[in-house]
Amino acid sequence: MNDTLVTLVGYVATQVDYKETPNGPSARFRFAVTPRYFDRRKEAWTDGTTSFYTVWARRTLAVNLAGSVSVGEPLVVHGRLRVREDPPDGEGHRWVSAEIDATAIGHDLNRGTAAFRRVVKTETPLMATQKAAVV
Repeated sequence: MNDTLVTLVGYVATQVDYKETPNGPSARFRFAVTPRYFDRRKEAWTDGTTSFYTVWARRTLAVNLAGSVSVGEPLVVHGRLRVREDPPDGEGHRWVSAEIDATAIGHDLNRGTAAFRRVVKTETPLMATQKAAVV
């Protein structure tokens, strides 16, 4: 497996967009990551350039994400990095986007507290419908 796995620490930049799809639940949001470094000339901490990523979550992670995360909250995101380059538009501009297929997402406890609630597994209406159609 040649996937590039990354772990990012940043903030939720947009509302979570949750959808039920034929392949199961899916959710996405934009994630802002701003590096900080110590500027020796100014003798102060300085923010670097903010990078934005689209984070995708699927299945149970998508459901739990939609019920747990709001704009502005600090998160740690772990997953597969995908860099996509779109063909040039009419004006010759090329667009490059970075996406993360998340395998784990959690609140950054360096910046606050969280209360964990275990989810009781039940059949989702989508799965129940699919099983009924097969029978």
